[in-house]
Amino acid sequence: MKLADLAAHLGATLQGDPDTEITSVAGIETAGPGDVTFVSNPRYVTVASTTRASAVIVEPGFQQIPAATLRLDNPYLAFAQAVELFYTPPAYVPGVHPTAVIAPTATVGANAHIAAHAVLMDHVTVGDNAVILPHVVLYPHVIVGSHFFAHAHAVVREHCRLGDHVTLQNGALIGTDGFGFAKQADGTWFKILQSGPTILEDHVEVQANSTVDRATVGETRIGAGTKIDNLVQVGHGTSIGRDTLLCAQVGVAGSTSIGNSVILAGQVGVVGHSTIGDGVIATAQTGIPGDVAPGKTVSGSPAIETRQWLRSVALFARLPELLKSLRLGPKS
Repeated sequence: MKLADLAAHLGATLQGDPDTEITSVAGIETAGPGDVTFVSNPRYVTVASTTRASAVIVEPGFQQIPAATLRLDNPYLAFAQAVELFYTPPAYVPGVHPTAVIAPTATVGANAHIAAHAVLMDHVTVGDNAVILPHVVLYPHVIVGSHFFAHAHAVVREHCRLGDHVTLQNGALIGTDGFGFAKQADGTWFKILQSGPTILEDHVEVQANSTVDRATVGETRIGAGTKIDNLVQVGHGTSIGRDTLLCAQVGVAGSTSIGNSVILAGQVGVVGHSTIGDGVIATAQTGIPGDVAPGKTVSGSPAIETRQWLRSVALFARLPELLKSLRLGPKS
């Protein structure tokens, strides 16, 4: 693809040779001739001046560099769109593999691809244009909307409901039992039946080996557009709003309410029965012991406002020095 054509497709302003041939995309540190890359993180500004890439996607005010530049407001989004131009994913033609098991009471919409050893149990309903890859299992009474895409070994448990354009990556588990046990007089644990379904609204994606538990009563609900990264645990009865991000290894205990457009970075932990307001950002490894007001950015464990946490961390390194100064201070 000519660089001029790529710029036109992305809606970018081109500075450089419009006839340069672009053949692929790459990270800025490994890119070479024929590659397009991007810079959205300030730490890579210096690398951009020495990259061997043929073109770099940058913000409008980015400095001049030897490589050609494609300038627009959101380089990261533009790079994501460029990836789609140069990568062709596998095509899954409609049809049902002979080893797939589909119950007579199940209903599958038009143009579905049902791969080898997939299992659709009694009274399952799947919308049009679904792709269900090997060893996916849909338990009884599951309802799935159109354009469902389930990678190998994803499982959806009984009575769960999924909206349109839901994607489950490999090993995603939807509607597994919540962790509920009541202690008996003899000290043993009585398992509490988990009767409420998990509901994923439209355009939700749950990535590899993550679990969204079903509710004891009521429901567990994930709002439209929310994305759940690998190795995330969402506890039973939790409600998560729209367009929220749960990054890798986040753990959310049961009966938690998380608002819209929240970002929980890697390894954030949230105590049960907490309320996390709209627009909250929790940085990596934050421990949230209770409610967080809308719009706050928090860090540390227990979580405090990030600016206060940064000042505290700066002091931690100086504690030995401060302690020594106190010991050697003037005598009264």
